Amino acid sequence: MKPIIKALCATLVATTSSVSLAAPQAPARQQPNIVVIVADDLGFSDLGAFGGEIRTPNLDALARRGLRLTNFHAAPTCSPTRSMLLSGTDNHTAGVGAMAETRVLSGDPNFPSGWGYEGVLTNRVATLAERLRAGGYFTTMAGKWHLGVKPPQDPHARGFDTSFALLQGGGNHFGGGKGPEDDPSSRANYTENGVEVGTPANFYSSNTYTSKLLAQLAARPRNKPFFAYLTYTAPHSPLQALPEDIARYKGKYDGGWAALRRQRLERMKALGIVAKNTIPAPLADDEEWNKLTPEQKKIESRKMEIYAAMVDRMDQNVGRLIANLKKDGAYKNTLFFFLSDNGPAGEGPELFANLPVMANFIASSDNSYASMGSRKSMIFYGKNWAQAGSAPYRLYKNTTAEGGTRVAAFVTAPTLLKRRGFGRAFATVMDVVPTMLQLASIKTSNVVENHAVAPIRGKSMLPYFDNKAPRVHSADETISFELHGQRAVWQGSWKLLRLQPPLGNATWALYNLDLDPAEQRDLSGQYPERATLMAKAWEAYAREAQVAH
Repeated sequence: MKPIIKALCATLVATTSSVSLAAPQAPARQQPNIVVIVADDLGFSDLGAFGGEIRTPNLDALARRGLRLTNFHAAPTCSPTRSMLLSGTDNHTAGVGAMAETRVLSGDPNFPSGWGYEGVLTNRVATLAERLRAGGYFTTMAGKWHLGVKPPQDPHARGFDTSFALLQGGGNHFGGGKGPEDDPSSRANYTENGVEVGTPANFYSSNTYTSKLLAQLAARPRNKPFFAYLTYTAPHSPLQALPEDIARYKGKYDGGWAALRRQRLERMKALGIVAKNTIPAPLADDEEWNKLTPEQKKIESRKMEIYAAMVDRMDQNVGRLIANLKKDGAYKNTLFFFLSDNGPAGEGPELFANLPVMANFIASSDNSYASMGSRKSMIFYGKNWAQAGSAPYRLYKNTTAEGGTRVAAFVTAPTLLKRRGFGRAFATVMDVVPTMLQLASIKTSNVVENHAVAPIRGKSMLPYFDNKAPRVHSADETISFELHGQRAVWQGSWKLLRLQPPLGNATWALYNLDLDPAEQRDLSGQYPERATLMAKAWEAYAREAQVAH
């Protein structure tokens, strides 16, 4: 019997009462409304409040009124983060030890499968929506789901009273899939309250998701607090945006990615996001921009203009949500938690080399300059712009380097939280569930709706938010991540990192992030005992979470 299953069975045996609904405690404060907003592949420095030049006044205003979390970590890619965000435990226990798409993209017949690698959010865990609904909340979501496409895996079956969901990991932002509609690996399935539906004629992802959520909130029962989960697909590829938004950024990126990175870093230092003596990770080729022809530079600049337009449009829609909640009278009792699901995406069309149908579709798309950003185009912004987005950190999405996991995040609650400014304490996406449950005065039970579930691994951030604790995790606690062979262990200011080729050499390296946030000086030779102890901590985690080696 699997260790986690034994633990779950023990929990059931030990439960002598019939209590199964994470019953609410006597509330110490009024249960707040909770809004969790997820951006898709957003760079750490994209938002104005984090040093970016992109027009994001609504998110910036929220962030500046609250607590900007400058040391908050997600998983390296989309669905693993979402599984951790909704379950409060690690991605393997939740069922997403690897992305479902990665098995196909890898072309590896020996790719891990079975327990922990189902590629969907399993019933081993309870979702935040299930727990909050059991505690008296109305629960609703709109946007990207990416945790399973079958009916039992639909958000409507996982605790959301109402939902409008893109089941897959992405699609055409103007409607439809990101490849041939007759190919299951590239089509887009949308469901509304568990029933498959089409998309409106005027569909644009960020606009439609927000409109759907606003309609759901308008129809909510007024005698309950609500949990709203708004999960944008912006700025995930394909890069597609509305013409009026693209026009706003014409010529803004003609200086190239290295110049953008330097400009952002200077603003981050001025804002206090990073220390003034921060030395960024080097670009793979700092002079690559200067090697491009004028036509190539024009095309590369256009990619970033479209990307910025997508972020801009997402922000406009967050503004719609805020205005609606203020008009509705719900704003003052609402906590907002914003995050990106991982670092910026460095991949390009080569990602789909093992999917001939997708490769052919991309090749046949209209990626001419005049068409870039339209429904007919299929473009990516690539590793160089991604490294501008992850500044000053190393690398990007799909790695456990800081650029892949340290994400822009903030929490804002107009009347609820005491701490403001910058929150520099280490925290992870697993900490969101226990935080929201404590905020709502709901017990973190291991039995939800008569079903034994895995314990929550994360820790509540609420004492830290309330200025009652100096940190979220103790300085000697180890927190481990693994995805697609990439590994990381954090302990206080220390990090043990192991990257697979071609980005690493599959050996452990030790960094002091307080002194070296860009992970440039390996200290494993200088501190071998610490490196050994942290590696042992990772092995213990791997056994517990049944990580495939």
